[in-house]
Amino acid sequence: MIQVIPSIAIRQGRVVKMRKGDPSSEKTYPENPLDLAKRFADHGIEVVHLVDLDGAERGAPVNYHIIEQIAGYTDLKIDFTGGISTDGDISKAYEAGADYITASSIAIANPELFASWLITYGREKITLGADVTDVKTKKLLFRGWQKRSELTLFEHLDFFYTRGLKYVKSTDVSRDGVLEGPAFDFYQELRERFPELHILASGGVRGIDDIKRLNDMGLFAVIFGKAYYEGILKLKDLEQFIVKEKK
Repeated sequence: MIQVIPSIAIRQGRVVKMRKGDPSSEKTYPENPLDLAKRFADHGIEVVHLVDLDGAERGAPVNYHIIEQIAGYTDLKIDFTGGISTDGDISKAYEAGADYITASSIAIANPELFASWLITYGREKITLGADVTDVKTKKLLFRGWQKRSELTLFEHLDFFYTRGLKYVKSTDVSRDGVLEGPAFDFYQELRERFPELHILASGGVRGIDDIKRLNDMGLFAVIFGKAYYEGILKLKDLEQFIVKEKK
């Protein structure tokens, strides 16, 4: 059964969402991060994907206090991402209450360091964020999706796959926030190329039918955001997928 994981993206204390990673398209939602997290927990959600956009753009996490609030007032497991680039960043995130971290930019800038984290902290605690500009070129984006690497996704994954990587979160940024459906063929290709990886799909989810299809494909998890915030995907729709924690 696929794990359903809501995303809470934070910028300057506000819950926001962009289209295709474009800051000029950013929309603010009248939600308090903690109230939102409580609502997810009340509906049986196990894990939340907390995105520190300030940290992603700065290159160092900023919103540790949001982790502390959610960890202090809910039983949610927190997967924290956004600017993590040092062991100190990871330690602070765990101390604040994060259960897992997802890192992206540092894996491009210093792959050996990221690979060492798989050993130091354990492969169950570390997810590789590997987001692409589009599924044709598969060029990686980093630093809050504002910079493009010449590395391709498969080159990137080949390196970490042989070093014990278990979890990868991959977003087709061209579909993020536009409600046009996930890149199903892309995720199928990814599964076939790296059958042992636990893939977290992100970007484009329109509703429950998309989640059902990703589940049928055998993906580990799906991260959703815009469809929920726009009132298209209801939490009650997810009840069939809400099971005991899997990660």
